[in-house]
Amino acid sequence: MVLGYLLARAGLEVTVIEKHRDFFRDFRGDTVHPSTLTLLGELGLRERFLALPVTRLSALDAVVEGQRMTLVDFGVLRGPDDFLVLAPQWDFLDFLAREARRMPGFDLQMGTQAVDLLDGEAAVRGLRVRSAGGEQEIRARLTVAADGRSSLLREAAGLEPAEFGVPIDVLWFSLPKPSDPPPATLAYVSSAGMVLTIDRGETYQSGLIVQKGAFPAIQQAGIAAFRTRLVQAAPVLAEVAGSLTDWEQIKLLTVQINRLPRWHRPGFIAIGDAAHAMSPMFGVGVNYAIQDAVALANVIIPQLRQGTVTERSLTAVQARRQRPVKLMQAIQGRGHRVIARATVGQRVLSPGAVRLLRLGSPVLRLILARLVRDRSAPRTRAEPPR
Repeated sequence: MVLGYLLARAGLEVTVIEKHRDFFRDFRGDTVHPSTLTLLGELGLRERFLALPVTRLSALDAVVEGQRMTLVDFGVLRGPDDFLVLAPQWDFLDFLAREARRMPGFDLQMGTQAVDLLDGEAAVRGLRVRSAGGEQEIRARLTVAADGRSSLLREAAGLEPAEFGVPIDVLWFSLPKPSDPPPATLAYVSSAGMVLTIDRGETYQSGLIVQKGAFPAIQQAGIAAFRTRLVQAAPVLAEVAGSLTDWEQIKLLTVQINRLPRWHRPGFIAIGDAAHAMSPMFGVGVNYAIQDAVALANVIIPQLRQGTVTERSLTAVQARRQRPVKLMQAIQGRGHRVIARATVGQRVLSPGAVRLLRLGSPVLRLILARLVRDRSAPRTRAEPPR
């Protein structure tokens, strides 16, 4: 959607395909990082976006082995983008669609599913799609797969990701807030388990970290045992855990980390999760996908105006973006190995490590804030709308 907006803003014709009739999908990434706010500011969209019903967080707290600590303090960043925003992804996508539709070259086709690539002799030439009106072909000088970690288009292009093992999964669910809620808390972490409590205004988007593949056994033990496990890990939820009465309320997120060795073919490139599935850790997925879109737009807009996108330019986009992706995926992989201890009743950190973490927290806050801010994020070269 961001790429479509940028291309249409540059005066180009772009078609965005969305297989669903709306964007309402719960338990998608809601985290909008400071780097994405900066991009919206460059495009003149920042204030309109912040006028939506979003939640602003200037810091991220966690309760580790019973001790509350601030892990990330965005106040150390240079303003005005010195906070993080939680925005339901459907609201963000609706917002981007409204803004993009102001551009005459933007065409969003909802309820339309990509079926296959149109392969020419030397390059991909577009898509075959299916909608209520039947099948049709959409010809394009460049086809971009942004269809997620189970990308059909990536498979059709013959591109296969390298998988990096992950020892955990996440069980996602919504909970009402307790009557006397604590300060905004990203996670509760102890030998009793790890629970995420992402503030969504009146509710928490919550997650219980479990061992990879453990969900069937958890279901077999029953919903009451699940609630007990949840409260043991996060006692603050005792008052509201009873709202979970059915497994339909609980969704499995199979955590993956993977990356395409090659993101592109002539006339085709994958971005976002289609190119590199990220873990939920640090909430980077949405923001890294947007950064891919910006880096791609910066390179291809001049070439599309001239008529052809070279594979050399697509190689340059991958080279630019895979460096921060590799770094973050390595950090996530190490973090998973630590977190996985909580799923088997082990302390995540020793008492000495917790004390050291608290003593060093000002330095840690600075490092993590800059990591989340991602100084490598590309700046848009977008001109005023044409």
